Amino acid sequence: MTSRYQHSVVLCTAGYDHTIKFWEAPAGKCYRTVQFSDSQVNKLAITPDKQYLAAVGNCHCRLFDVMKDVSMPVRTFQGHSGNVTAVGFQKDRKWMFTGSEDGTLKIWDMRQRSGFQRSYPSKAAINTAALHPNQGEIISGDEDGNIRVWDLTANACSYELVPDGKCAIRSITIAPDASLVMAANNRGTCFIWKLNDSSTAHSDVAFRPLHKIEAHDTYCLKALISPDVKYLATTSADKTIKIWNISKKFELEKTLVGHQRWVWDCCFSADSQYLVSASSDMSAKLWKLSTGNVLMEYKGHQKAVTCVALNDNN
Repeated sequence: MTSRYQHSVVLCTAGYDHTIKFWEAPAGKCYRTVQFSDSQVNKLAITPDKQYLAAVGNCHCRLFDVMKDVSMPVRTFQGHSGNVTAVGFQKDRKWMFTGSEDGTLKIWDMRQRSGFQRSYPSKAAINTAALHPNQGEIISGDEDGNIRVWDLTANACSYELVPDGKCAIRSITIAPDASLVMAANNRGTCFIWKLNDSSTAHSDVAFRPLHKIEAHDTYCLKALISPDVKYLATTSADKTIKIWNISKKFELEKTLVGHQRWVWDCCFSADSQYLVSASSDMSAKLWKLSTGNVLMEYKGHQKAVTCVALNDNN
C-alpha cells in the first residue's frame, strides 16, 4: 500500500516517546506515525533516493520504507551492544554505517541479506560519525575526545587527533565539497580544519587548523555545514541555534531563539535557505534563515524530540 502523501520533501522526527513521525513539511501536518518500541530514537537518516529511513536506538538499527504506509521495518540490523548514536548511507545506497556507544563503527552491506560487513574498534563510545564526500572515509568522534579517520579501503584508522583533551566530541560535520571538517564538543567549542584535496576516493585526509569558535557556553549538541558551504549551524543545551558565516571567518550571523529546552539536532534544506531543528521541548521548528523567523512548528511528540531528518533534493 503506498503512502497517502508523496512529494519531493521527506521530513521525519523522532525521540524519547518511541515514535517516528512523517510530516507534510509546508503544512505542519503529521501524516504517518511509526512505533520504535525497543527504545528511544537517537538518530535518523534518509537514503539519497528517498526510498528508506534508518532509525537507530539502543542496540538496534531499523530500516523503514518511506513510500509505503506500513508500520513494520523492512529490515533490522543487529550487532551493536550499546546505544547506536550515528547512522548514514553511501550515496548509491550500497552500504550503511553506524556508530555506537559500544565503541565500534560498523559497515552494513545493503545488498546482502545478512547485512553486516565489517567492524572498526574505537577505544571509547562513539558519539558522532560522518561520511567523507569521497565515500571512502568515515570520520568519527568519541566520548574521550578523539577524532579518527577510518579508511575503508585500507580497512584501518588512518588519522587521529585530540583537539581538546578528554572533552567529548559531540558532533562532526564535513563540507559537501570536502573543503572543511568541523567538530563540536561538550564545552561548546567548535574546531574547524581545512582538508586537503580529497576529491578522489580513498585519498589521505589531512587536517590543517583553520579556526576555533567558542560557540556556546555549554554542550554543543549538533554542528552542520550548509549544502552551499556558506554557513555553519550549531545547536546547544542553551536552547539556541547559532548560524555562523563561513566566508566571514565564522562571524556569528544569527542566533535563532524559540525553543524552550535543549536543541539536539538540525537539518538544512537542499538550497541552504531553511533549517529544521529538534528539541527537548517536544517540538521541531522550520526556520527561514534570511529572517531568523519560525515558519512552521511540528508538534505531536509526547517527549523530547532528539533527531530530525530532511531530504528535499530534486
